[in-house]
Amino acid sequence: MNAPNLVKIPEGDLRERLVVVGNGMAGCRAVEEILARDADRFAITIFGAEPRVNYNRIMLSPVLAGEKQFDDIVINTAEWYVENDITLVSGDPVVAIDRAAQRVTSASGRIEAYDRLLIATGSEPFIIPVPGKDLSGVVSFRDLDDVDKMLAAAANGGHAVVIGGGLLGLEAAHGLSLRGMDVTVLHLMPTLMERQLDEAAGWLLKSELERRGQTILTGADTAEILGQDGKVVGVKLKDGREIPASIVVMAVGIRPSTALARQAGLEVERGIMVDDHMVTSDPAVMAVGECVQHRGICYGLVAPLWEMCRSLADAAVAAPTGYTGSVTSTKLKVSGIDLFSAGDFSGGADCEDIVMRDAARGVYKRVIVKENKLVGAVLYGDTADGSWYFDLLKREEDVSDIREALIFGQAFAQGGGALADPNAAVAALSDDAEVCGCNGVTKGTVVSTIKGGACSLDAVRSQCKAPASCGSCTGLVESLLKLTLGDDVKSGPKTLCKCTTFSHDDVRRLIVEKELKAIPQVMQELTWKTPDGCASCRPALNYYLLCAWPGEYVDDQQSRFVNERMHANIQKDGTYSVVPRMWGGVTTPDELRAIADAADKYQARLVKVTGGQRIDLFGIQKEDLPAIWGDLNAAGMVSGHAYGKSLRTVKTCVGSEWCRFGTQDSTGLGIKAEQMTWGSWMPHKFKIAVSGCPRNCAEATIKDFGVICVDSGYELHVGGNGGIHVRATDLLSKVTTEQEALDVCAAFIQLYREQAWYLERTAPWIERVGLDYVKAQLFDDPEAVAKLAERFHYSQQFMQDDPWARRAAGEDSELHQHLAEFRPFPPPLSTAQLKEAAE
Repeated sequence: MNAPNLVKIPEGDLRERLVVVGNGMAGCRAVEEILARDADRFAITIFGAEPRVNYNRIMLSPVLAGEKQFDDIVINTAEWYVENDITLVSGDPVVAIDRAAQRVTSASGRIEAYDRLLIATGSEPFIIPVPGKDLSGVVSFRDLDDVDKMLAAAANGGHAVVIGGGLLGLEAAHGLSLRGMDVTVLHLMPTLMERQLDEAAGWLLKSELERRGQTILTGADTAEILGQDGKVVGVKLKDGREIPASIVVMAVGIRPSTALARQAGLEVERGIMVDDHMVTSDPAVMAVGECVQHRGICYGLVAPLWEMCRSLADAAVAAPTGYTGSVTSTKLKVSGIDLFSAGDFSGGADCEDIVMRDAARGVYKRVIVKENKLVGAVLYGDTADGSWYFDLLKREEDVSDIREALIFGQAFAQGGGALADPNAAVAALSDDAEVCGCNGVTKGTVVSTIKGGACSLDAVRSQCKAPASCGSCTGLVESLLKLTLGDDVKSGPKTLCKCTTFSHDDVRRLIVEKELKAIPQVMQELTWKTPDGCASCRPALNYYLLCAWPGEYVDDQQSRFVNERMHANIQKDGTYSVVPRMWGGVTTPDELRAIADAADKYQARLVKVTGGQRIDLFGIQKEDLPAIWGDLNAAGMVSGHAYGKSLRTVKTCVGSEWCRFGTQDSTGLGIKAEQMTWGSWMPHKFKIAVSGCPRNCAEATIKDFGVICVDSGYELHVGGNGGIHVRATDLLSKVTTEQEALDVCAAFIQLYREQAWYLERTAPWIERVGLDYVKAQLFDDPEAVAKLAERFHYSQQFMQDDPWARRAAGEDSELHQHLAEFRPFPPPLSTAQLKEAAE
C-alpha cells in the first residue's frame, strides 16, 4: 500500500491548523470573520468540491439571466487566498474525517491534519422521486455547473419546465425566459412562494410573471418526467396534462448536506447539531451554514449564515458571544419585481392584519401585529420600507404609538408625513440593522467603513461589499454616506438629468429588465420627479427605447431635437441646409445634375463641399424641404442624416483601383460600410473613414471607426474625432478580409449603441470605459462579434427607411408649414412693375 499523502505544516509554524471543508459562502465568510479578529491565529486550509474560487451563489440568477458574468459574482479572488496565506484545495472534496487522528482525506487521497475543523458543506437540492428524474436534461439549480447546463439548453431554444415556484425556481424561470426559452413553472401549492407570500401577494406575482410570458401552473403535481432516447422531452402531471420540455429544472427545495458529518459520527438530525458557538458534538469540530441545525432550525437563506459566522469567529478567538437564531426576510431577485417578505404572516385570532392596496400602482402591503409588536410583513410593488419593518421586527419594538400610520411606512409613522427627511429615517436605524441582505452587512459596518476612509459609493462597495450584489441597497448606502460625511461625499455616477436619481447605465439596464417600452412608462416605473421630463432626458429616453426595442418602440418625434424632427440642419437665419447621401463619397454626373437643378429650383444660397465628401445645399426654406427631398429622391438619393445622432459619413480615398500606393479597395469597402450602417440611430454622431494605405488620405485615425488598409489586410481603429478636442484613434484589431472588417464594424457600433450614454461620442466613451474593456466585450467571447453584429443588422431592418421619402409623400406635413415663422418681406414693386402687372 502506498504511504498516505499527508501534508505537513512547515517547521516553526506554531499556528493552530484550521481545516475548512467547503469553499462556499459560509465557509469563506467564517474565515473572513476569523481573520478580521486574529489574522495570525490559524494556518488555514480550505477544501472545495468545485474547481473554482468562492463566489456568490445567490447571484447565480443574474448570471443565468445574462445580467452578470462569473467574474462579477466572485467574492474571494485567487489573490485573496494568497494574500491571507490560505491553502486552497479546489475541485477535490473531503470524503472522510478521522476524528481520532484529527485529519481529513480528500477524493484525490490528500490528507490534512487539523487542530480545529470547520464543516461548511452547505445543502443539496431535493430531487423529487418520480420516474425519469435521472434523464439527461434534468438539472438542479445550486451551482455554476447547473447554470452552464441551463445556458447550453437555452442556446438551442425550445421549452423549459421549472418544477417549484419558490424563490429559486422563479429566479431560474426568469433567467431561462430571458434567454429565449418558453418557460412553464409547475408549483404544487396554490400560491407561489407560499412560505414567503400570502395569497394576495402570490396572485400579484403570478399575474406579473404571466404578463411577462411565463406559464404558471399552481396546484400542479408532477407524476413523471418523460424521456426519449435517454433525454427529457416533457413532464406529465397527475391530472394527465403533458408539458413539452427540452430541460427540466428541479427547484423544489434543499436539504442540509450531512453525509460527511454523519459518517464521521457527529450528532446529526436534519442538520449537523451545533450549539450557540457553532461547535458540534466534537469540541474540535465546528460547523456553519445551511448544513447545520441550531435550536431545531435549519436555515436556507443567507442572512442567518452571516450571523452564524460572526458568532463562530467570536468563539474561535476566545471572545464568545453566542448565536441565538435569526429572523429572516426575503427579497425576490427577479429583475423588475419589487417584493419583500419577513417574519410570520400566517396570522391568527391573536394577530391584527393591517392591509393597504393600490391597484393603480400594483402595490400591496400587509403587516401583522401581535401583542403590539410587528411579527410579519409582506410588501409587493413598493418595498422601500422593507428594512425599517425588518428592523422593527428583529428588535421586537412596541409599535402601539405608531399603529395608525404603520402601514404607510417609516416617514409617516414617525410624524414626518410626505415631507419627511429620508436621511432621518436612515439615521434612525440601529447599528445592527441590516443594510445589505445579500452580504449580511449592517448599518454599523457601512458607517465604520465610511469613517475608515471610504468616501464614495464605489469605495464602500469594494471594502464592505454593500451594495456589491443585487444593488437594491444602493439608496441606503448613499444616505449613510451623506449622513456620515456631509458634503465630503465623492460624487458617484452622473444621473441622467435632474428629473431622476438614476444614472444613464441604470436607466438603460432597467428599460430592458423591466421591459419598459414607452417614455411615460419609464417615467412612472422609475419615479421621475417631473411629469413630462425635460429637454435632456426625453431625447435620451427616446434613443434608449429605440435601441432596446427595435421594431417595437415607436419613435417619439416630439422627443427629438429640432434638426432630427425636420431631417435637416437649421441655420442661424432660420433656413435649413440639405445634404444628400453619397455612398463612400462617390457620386455620378446624374446625381450632380440633380443637385444642381435642386440648388437652382429652391434658390440655395450656398453650395458647399463638406469635409465628409458630401455636397451641402444652404438656405432652403422650411416649407420647401419636402419638395427638394422629393426631387433628390427621384434621382436616387436618400438623406445623408447630417442632422442626426446617427451615421453621418463614410469618407474614403480612391484606394488600389486608382492610387499607386493603394493596398486594398478602400472605396469599395467604404461604400459597403455606408450601405450597411446608414440610418442607424446612435448616442451621438458617428463617422467612418477607410484609407487605402498607411498614408491615410481619408483621415481614418480621427474617426469614430477608421480602417487603414495594409498589404496583409485591414487595421481597425476606434474612438477618434476632430473638433475642439482632437483625439486620435486607438487600434482595435487587425483582420484579413473585408467581411471581417465589416463584421467588427457592425459589432463595435452595436456595442457603442447599447452601452454609451446619450450624447457621448465614441472618444469619451472609450476613455470612460477603457479600450481593454471594449476589446474584451468584442473578442473575449469568440461569438461576441457575431452576436453583436446580428443585433445591429436586426435593428437596421427598421432603421434603413429614408425619412426624406416619407416627408416627400406628405407625412408630418404640418411640420413644414409657415405657422408663426418670420420671413423677410419681398422688396416693393416699382411703378413700372405695377403698371406692367396691371396690364
